[in-house]
Amino acid sequence: MILIMLGPPGSGKGTQAERIMKKLAIPQISTGEMIRNEIKLGSELGKKVKTIVDAGNLVSDDIMIEIIKSRISQKDCKNGFILDGFPRTIKQADGLGSLLTALKLKLTAVINFAVDDENIIKRISTRRFCTKCGATYNIVTNPPKKKEVCDSCNCALILRDDDKEETVRNRLKVYEEKTQPLIDYYRKHKLLMDVDASRSIDAVNKDVLGRLDKL
Repeated sequence: MILIMLGPPGSGKGTQAERIMKKLAIPQISTGEMIRNEIKLGSELGKKVKTIVDAGNLVSDDIMIEIIKSRISQKDCKNGFILDGFPRTIKQADGLGSLLTALKLKLTAVINFAVDDENIIKRISTRRFCTKCGATYNIVTNPPKKKEVCDSCNCALILRDDDKEETVRNRLKVYEEKTQPLIDYYRKHKLLMDVDASRSIDAVNKDVLGRLDKL
């Protein structure tokens, strides 16, 4: 089973990807992981990527497709994989499609975790982080025992700048502008699976796994 995960920040996409990965026993592959893995291998491709990254440049679409090809050729991907963070553009989606066709593989589904903006803003703006141990809380769904204080190390909790409402709204706007064409692209190819991600983690997971079982 080969899956692509789409979803705005705060949609719970990462949590669901982890659960799906464990249930289906297939790896979750992120763009960053693929790049780091290729560099670590020290292959010719890895050396090329390292030179690009060290220079502070972006890895081209063609090289990203090469990296994906290298990664999904590994043993742990024999039963499928979950792509997280790729593709990000129509050109990348076309490249991925051509790669899978060449490898005689077929994309199973593109899971789109949909949540309205106000719900996401509420989720993210109520997150708090410990300044010392890095523990994460949510003042609504997972509050600390003592207001704004970490349970583990008794240090102050903070609201990160990128979790403030104004910043979150901007992040959502950017996400929609970049991702909507992909959503339309995969819907046209009858691969998009829209999921109401405003529900509980368990409810969303049950829905996704149940629908994947029928594919």
